[in-house]
Amino acid sequence: MNLPRINGRLAAAFVAACPWLIAAQPLLPPEKIAQLPPAANRPIDFAKDIQPIFEASCVQCHGRGKAKGSLSLETRADWLAGGDHGAPATAGRSAEAPVVAMISGLDPEIVMPQKGKKLTREQVAVFRAWIDQGMKWPDSITFFRAEPANLRPTALTTPPARAGLDHPIDRHLDSYFSQHRVAWSAPVDDATYARRVWLDTIGLLPPLAELDAFLADRAPDKRARLVTRLLADNQRYAEHWLTFWNDLLRNDYKGPGYTDGGRKPITSWLYTALAQNLRYDRFVAQLVDPGAAAEGFANGIIWRGVVNASQVPPMQAAHGIAQVFLGVNLKCASCHDSFINDYTLADAYGLAAIYSPTPLEIAECDKPTGHQAKVKFLYAEIGGLDATLDPAARKRQLAEVITGRANGRLPRTIVNRLWERFLGRGLVEPIDEMDRPAWSPALLDWLAEDLVAHNFDLKHTMARILTSRAYQLPSVPARETEENFVFRGPAVRRLTAEQFSDALHTLASLPRARADAKLNRAAALTAAPAPLPLTPKWIWGVAGGAGNTAPATYVFRRTITLEAAPTEAVLAICADDNYTIRINGKDAGSSGRRNAVHPDWLDVRSALRAGENRVEITVANQLPDEGRLASVKTDARPDPDSPAGLILYARVRAGATVADFVTDGAWTAQLTAVPVSNDRFAPKQRFQPPPPAPAVELGGVDLAPWKVGEHFLRLAAAPRDALPVERASLVNSDPLTIALGRPNREQTTTVRQATATTLQALELTNGATLAALLKKCGETLTARPPADVFRHALGRAPTAAESSLIASMVGSPARTEGVEDFLWSLAMLPEFQLIR
Repeated sequence: MNLPRINGRLAAAFVAACPWLIAAQPLLPPEKIAQLPPAANRPIDFAKDIQPIFEASCVQCHGRGKAKGSLSLETRADWLAGGDHGAPATAGRSAEAPVVAMISGLDPEIVMPQKGKKLTREQVAVFRAWIDQGMKWPDSITFFRAEPANLRPTALTTPPARAGLDHPIDRHLDSYFSQHRVAWSAPVDDATYARRVWLDTIGLLPPLAELDAFLADRAPDKRARLVTRLLADNQRYAEHWLTFWNDLLRNDYKGPGYTDGGRKPITSWLYTALAQNLRYDRFVAQLVDPGAAAEGFANGIIWRGVVNASQVPPMQAAHGIAQVFLGVNLKCASCHDSFINDYTLADAYGLAAIYSPTPLEIAECDKPTGHQAKVKFLYAEIGGLDATLDPAARKRQLAEVITGRANGRLPRTIVNRLWERFLGRGLVEPIDEMDRPAWSPALLDWLAEDLVAHNFDLKHTMARILTSRAYQLPSVPARETEENFVFRGPAVRRLTAEQFSDALHTLASLPRARADAKLNRAAALTAAPAPLPLTPKWIWGVAGGAGNTAPATYVFRRTITLEAAPTEAVLAICADDNYTIRINGKDAGSSGRRNAVHPDWLDVRSALRAGENRVEITVANQLPDEGRLASVKTDARPDPDSPAGLILYARVRAGATVADFVTDGAWTAQLTAVPVSNDRFAPKQRFQPPPPAPAVELGGVDLAPWKVGEHFLRLAAAPRDALPVERASLVNSDPLTIALGRPNREQTTTVRQATATTLQALELTNGATLAALLKKCGETLTARPPADVFRHALGRAPTAAESSLIASMVGSPARTEGVEDFLWSLAMLPEFQLIR
């Protein structure tokens, strides 16, 4: 049968429509077939010759649960059955086989694999020989999707101790060291350990007085006691680890989304969770199924304008949850079946669909497919999800599955992150590919199960690692791409951008001017706030505000009578979508942004007076798409994801007199505006406000969807945050911290770049930000002995030669410029910039 040659672009469509013609009509013309490498002239063994080719170039699209073009390579039967284009080959006829035409690369229009490693001419020759020899394929070899590593919980077991190695981590490593012929080195000296552990636990250099006391201590357990004391410093612990979690959870204080309402900070919730050492399973559950204070993570960034389908908010939730809590990068699979792991487009969209209020259409490479995503969890082995549930119930179920005891991946992912943080390299690398085996599976399993056994207490796991002899070993050079890795000790690590900045600030006792992070640390750091005498309620102008509510603006009013001017008056307030509060006709505070569903703390003492006080709060439940991405919410009809409400607790004291007030049915509500169109140019209709009516009580602090609960009551009971702002984690990034690697947090950052860059070299040697900081430090430290500054910075006394050099720089009496030069020298030392 003679058919005209069709161009390569049409070949796939042609054979899909006429698969019966494949055998008769090769995909390559005769002149191209003549260019094929001849079949290898030797017997072909599938396991040795063909399986490696499939593994390297084929199964990414056609195996392990994926079947691009309906072709699966999971078994020989699947191979012979073929796909949309018919059978890939006929035994004994390799020259005419469609698969050979594709893998040969002779026609670029039909080359396979389209992405990934192309076959060499030698491999094509081997493949031809395999076809010609009958395509033998042992039944024992398959390319099924294997269960990922590190997924199941295991029993908690520990090898027996031996002399000098009684710590559980060291007992696991002892057999590892024996296997790899690594000898145990002596632990580092006290000064090195102190600097290392101070920076790792609370992010600061050890103060001289505390360092001297530690060095003078002769107790054998002093290192363990030091770790316990540092981890118990809740404020400094929270302010150090805030950086770690801000990177992971994409939380910051400025940048895209913060000014236009497309992004919500979770700083107050996050700081409180760290300061209170919230058990990790509850920490995760409150981010997966969040209330108002924590919802910014799962909500993601609602970008202005049209964005790629892989960046719509539900898909961002899937990315974040999978990467942060399960150690899986779904970004490739959110566009198409992944080429770098076994996750499919259906997997990514299945997780994203949990967070979509409406059916979610699958888009492949940003092109709509017409298919709807089916709600599913990544690992059916762990637990399934009920697709018939409403979005709120789906999120609750997902939180239960992720934090459930059947999920061994959750604790393994976080202990792997902690190990990488403290020792420079994860037990599993890269740390966002937790489907890979660990270099010490037994140690990873033990750390994870020990965390679970101790109520998901992250500080407990930190203490386990920091008190191990493994952590106390001398540091070794870090090799980011080291092959055949063998653990020998902690890797040398760089100070983070925040640690570098904080180190210089603390050397000179220089606080920051103010915090850019919006939070009240006094609320977070109070272990058990005093009980409040009243019970606040969520209120709205009509019933059902917590659910299906039309956009509208209400003014809530109440008159408060005080017998005397207050000596203290603070309030906690939360409103959906935003609020403005006026007291006695004067502005007393506002959310200042759209969708400001976030508990705020305000000091209103100066606004209140003895006698009558008129409190007026305007709350707007706005049009769902106003100022936002139009594809997310499309009209002004009542929307189940557009709740509306106001809750307030005012803690007012006049000496010993309690004059608290809260939102409840005693307030009045007056409807003042009703949006009638999304079109800003549509004619405006006149609106006659109805008279005020009693406000409707919706429920208490734990009412869904807001679930402000304990966090809100903590704010209400808290005094003003009068703590000094000492940490870079609480302020916006500046040119120095940006150059040193602080990310913009528009994407999840699990590991910062460790290698130096040209930008860092320029900023460290000639940056205006660093120069200004060192100038201030020089002015402050003129009266302080240079030797003390040296010891504070490096954890050791200067040598005689160093002392002489320092004296020549500083001068006698000390000159500000000399001290500044001395600080420049210190800051540039690798000994200062590295954690050894």
